[in-house]
Formats: sequence, structure tokens, C-alpha cells
Amino acid sequence: MTRPTIADIASRAGVSKGAVSFALNGRPGVSEETRARILRIADELNWRPHSVARALGGARADTVGLVIARPARTLGVEPFFGQLLSGLQARLSADSIALQLLIVEDVGAEIEIYRRWASEQRVDGLVLVDLQTRDPRLAVVEELGMPAVVVGGPAKTGSLCSVWADDRAAMMTLVDYLAALGHTRIAHVAGKPEFRHTQRRARALRDAAGRLGLAQAVSLHTDFSDTEGARTTRTLLSNKQRPTAIIYDSDLMAVAGLGVAMEMGVAVPGGLSIASFDDSVLTRLTHPAITALSRDTYAFGMRAASALLDVMADPNAPRDIQTDTPSLTVRESTALLATAPKSV
Repeated sequence: MTRPTIADIASRAGVSKGAVSFALNGRPGVSEETRARILRIADELNWRPHSVARALGGARADTVGLVIARPARTLGVEPFFGQLLSGLQARLSADSIALQLLIVEDVGAEIEIYRRWASEQRVDGLVLVDLQTRDPRLAVVEELGMPAVVVGGPAKTGSLCSVWADDRAAMMTLVDYLAALGHTRIAHVAGKPEFRHTQRRARALRDAAGRLGLAQAVSLHTDFSDTEGARTTRTLLSNKQRPTAIIYDSDLMAVAGLGVAMEMGVAVPGGLSIASFDDSVLTRLTHPAITALSRDTYAFGMRAASALLDVMADPNAPRDIQTDTPSLTVRESTALLATAPKSV
């Protein structure tokens, strides 16, 4: 079936296309009787305004855009993004606003999408994730003049709004806890090195090492996939001076790491303590259940969406919004270090 047009409505109503336009847009120029007839026919034909035509006419698209530059296969099994998207869409839906999601391979492709969306007026605002050091996207979005919210920080985001949680403070809390259990060799299976939240967590571990007198404090970077999480864990546990505790930047990698420990005969938590960020349902379904830094990612997504809607409505809305710091939830995957780990 072809999409019904204004011409179709005009033909059936026996009026001009101009009269139909006046009626559909609530403008004067037609009688109330004619307006009612036109609206009834439009409803019968299931007519909806074309998004591009509305944009050219200066109307809102009622859509917010989100572009993620990560492998689609990795995102498909990442609980954090599932909860974040749910929170974003829940808040946007309350205002009848859609979320348009695209997954691309790199930041260059992401920027091109922003330029195309701006030129075609496809979206009313943007959500940016995975904030990077010297992030090239920020200047481009400012140049385009698009309302936007950056998920992550704290950082210099220019005129763009940012919504963030203190990953550094959360990491410090976790490292202090593991050190109190007697762990002095702590490894960090981290995300991509260019991501600001990865850098803040890795720096927090390094800073804690000197303060706590840790013998080993190393961060190894991955792409957040379960495959990379497993490979990195296998490398760590194959070392003669293997860590007694491992912190993972995502629950998916933590579960993969737990599987590798079982495969290599390393008892958790007897021979190795494991902890993770995010605290999705994955951490509670494993045996042992995984100690995690807990946050309500769904609520975090809703807060980011609310911030963007505020910016879209008022350019002077607050620009720097700090949410609750993730809190430590202790489960069975961490324990006191009873004896030094055996060399392999």
C-alpha cells in the first residue's frame, strides 16, 4: 500500500490541497465543518505527516538520536546498554518522543551520522555515550547547534550537558575493600583505553596502589566483549605472580572471567576474588554470585533523557548533573585472603 498524501485527502474531501493543509495544521482559512470533514477523512486514510516534510516546515521530529560506535555483536549481550536504552526510551516515551538508534564501527562514522541528521532535521536532540579524551564529537555537535546530553564525565564538554556518576570514587571504594581483605595483587580487566570512564577507573587503581602499599596493580584493556574478558583473565591467571583479585569493567567480562577461573581450577573466592562494575542480573545468577559496584542503570538512563528534554525546552537548563556514585554490594565472589596464591 502506498502512503496516503495530502492530495489523496483533498481528492476525497473535494477541496484544494491548501485547504487540507490549513485544516491539518489548525490554521484559519476553512470552515469548521470543512475542517471536521478533512480531519475525519485523514483519520480514515490513516494519514500521518511525513517526517522530512515536517522538518522542512520547521516542525519537531519528535525523535532523539543515539549513535554507538561499538561492535553490534558486543552490544547485543551487554546488560549495561540494555538497561540504559530502556531508561532512555521510558522517559522519552512519556513525552511521545522516539529514540532512533544506530550502531557504527568508529567515531568518524558516528560524526557523519550527526551531520546528516542535522542537515535533514531528522532528530531534535542527541545522546552521546562513551566519552573520550579530547573527544572530537563535542565540537562537531556544538557546531551543528544540536541539543545534546553527554553520558559520562566529569569532563569539559563545552556547552553540552553531561550526566555522570563518579567512577573514580566507586573504584576507590572497591579497591579499599579488597585491600582490607588482604589482597595486595589486584588486576583490572578494563575497557577501551580512550574512554574517559576507563581512564578514571585505571587511574584510581594506580593511585590506590601507593596509598595501600599494593604489590601489584595493573589495568589491561579490552573491547568489553566476553571473548576478550576470558582471554585477558586466562593471561593473568597463567602468570607466576598471578593476582589474588580481579576487577572487571563489565558484568559480561566478569562472568567470562569466572568461567576461566573454573576452567583453570582456581577456586573463587578461595584462590581468587572477583568483582565487577554495573551489577546487572548476570552477577546474581552465577555461582558464586559476584560482588559488584551497584547502580540503577535504568534510572540513570531516565535521568539522562530528562536532562536532554530540559535542554531541548530551555537552552539555559543545568549543564553538569552528577548522579549517585555506584555503591559496593558484597556477594560470595570475594573473601579474605587466607594464604598466598600458589605459583603456576
